[in-house]
Amino acid sequence: MRRSLRSYSDQKSDPAPVHVPVLLKQVIKYLLTDPGGLYVDATADGGGHSQAVLLELKQKGKLICCDRDVDALEYCKNRLKGFKEKVDFAKVNFKNLGSHLESQKINDVSGFLFDLGMSTLQLEDPERGFSYLKDGSLDMRMDLSQKKKAYDVVNFYPLEKLAEIFREYGELKRAKLLARIIVESRNKAKINTTRDLKEVLQPKLDPRNKSKALSKCFQAIRIEVNDELDELKEGINQAMEFLRPGGRLCVISYHSLEDRLVKSTFNFYSKGCICPPDFPQCVCGGKKVLKVLTKKPLVPDKEEKKENPRSRSAKLRVCEKLNFSK
Repeated sequence: MRRSLRSYSDQKSDPAPVHVPVLLKQVIKYLLTDPGGLYVDATADGGGHSQAVLLELKQKGKLICCDRDVDALEYCKNRLKGFKEKVDFAKVNFKNLGSHLESQKINDVSGFLFDLGMSTLQLEDPERGFSYLKDGSLDMRMDLSQKKKAYDVVNFYPLEKLAEIFREYGELKRAKLLARIIVESRNKAKINTTRDLKEVLQPKLDPRNKSKALSKCFQAIRIEVNDELDELKEGINQAMEFLRPGGRLCVISYHSLEDRLVKSTFNFYSKGCICPPDFPQCVCGGKKVLKVLTKKPLVPDKEEKKENPRSRSAKLRVCEKLNFSK
């Protein structure tokens, strides 16, 4: 019988929580098909989901915690130090997930979890530059070893490229106008901080919902800095290669761009044949690789949204790897 999930407050040896795990019960229900298996938390963050998974694993079970944010990974290591040999840690982004598993001679994973949300650890640190609510440097890097920062995007991208970012990644209607006001402002003086950027953008935002529009602006720049959508697609593709038959992939997304990408990728792998419908017989040889377990994404209930407002936009999609013979 599984051990009951314990809350953060029950873990008295833990440091103060910085990231409340979203949809925790649903993740555990769908992810853990084999308590003695090997699991990968591809976005360890503050270790909330990881801790819950480890509490459910049997003696032979193991978890690999991955994150490209070294600060988040260090926090996670400290949080999970009591689990010792049951957990490993790796500074890995989604695009290098497969190569890391290969280097560890791993080819049979029981489940992957991708929680795409920003952690409180990241949002509350002004110097990381993720939030317009705090004045800090224009950074926004999830991996602090990479060179490109938000400062480079804001101050050196051409107008058309900036407009494309706001339009595609922020889904903003005034994308060209916002790009133009940034270019005009930086021509007078470089935009150095999150406050600078906020003050440049605010006069051109819809006065009825400036906070939402600012969030989308910052989201768009952050996605560009971290190549988030390409990273996500590559991460899912690599996870599918290493997932064992019967194993499951859980992805929690927080905005429509992520959710659409997850949905379309799951649908592609679950479709099998991709020949045009008017072909008399299949010539592509495509086979179904997975079964989608959540036709509609799972979302937090009212109680969770009240206790953790940052969960309100979360959507969980789950798929299961099939035998290739099916």
